[in-house]
Amino acid sequence: MNASDRTPADLLRSALAADPARPLVTYYDDSTGERVELSVATFANWVAKTANLLQGELSAEPGDRLALLLPAHWQTAVWLLACSSVGVTAELGGDPADADLVVAAPDTLEAGLACSGERIALSLAPLGRRFPAPPAGYADYAVEVPGQGDRFAPFAPVDADAPALVVDGKERSGAQLVEQARLDAVRLGLGAGSRLLSGLPYEGWEGLSAGLYAPLVAGGSVVLCRHVGELAPEALEKRIESERVTATAL
Repeated sequence: MNASDRTPADLLRSALAADPARPLVTYYDDSTGERVELSVATFANWVAKTANLLQGELSAEPGDRLALLLPAHWQTAVWLLACSSVGVTAELGGDPADADLVVAAPDTLEAGLACSGERIALSLAPLGRRFPAPPAGYADYAVEVPGQGDRFAPFAPVDADAPALVVDGKERSGAQLVEQARLDAVRLGLGAGSRLLSGLPYEGWEGLSAGLYAPLVAGGSVVLCRHVGELAPEALEKRIESERVTATAL
């Protein structure tokens, strides 16, 4: 983390400048056997494409509110950083009826229809596959994002003191988010090169911090495990060893 980093997007830029090839997010889904590893460079590319989709195709602006109806997933992490890049407030589990945009998963599509603005659906299928046909009322993220630009520049500067995230009913600015993540990283014993395995959901700050922000601010990486409860204890121990995990949040 650089002293001048005040938003999650700043943190990602610093990580990219420091070591683009190192792992940043390793994702497991223990109900499907899926494993995906994204380097800083690959993750940043997904963020840039998603931010371009938000700003360009979806006409999102700083101050808009996006209801993020997604589980702990590598694509959720991408959307969180894309929102930060544009200046859009991401609301985890937010009310779609009060949001300017909504991003939904297969099990939240019906709820997301309450949003009168733009709606994006993610299949969450392995390798980011598209739906067989776009769900009614939604654009398919996997169809829309590949053609977006690989570099992103916001049309308007992002205010680090403006609302960036709403979770647990609490609103945080980008600067507050970064500062809290820094404190969490210290509490978790994270530093440069640390590797944190998290099985916590993204529905609360603790899971978001452990599953993304604290490793990012520390210069480390996260092994994000969805449905980790389906893993036998010995298999979890083997994963901790094989992934060179230095800290856990379960």
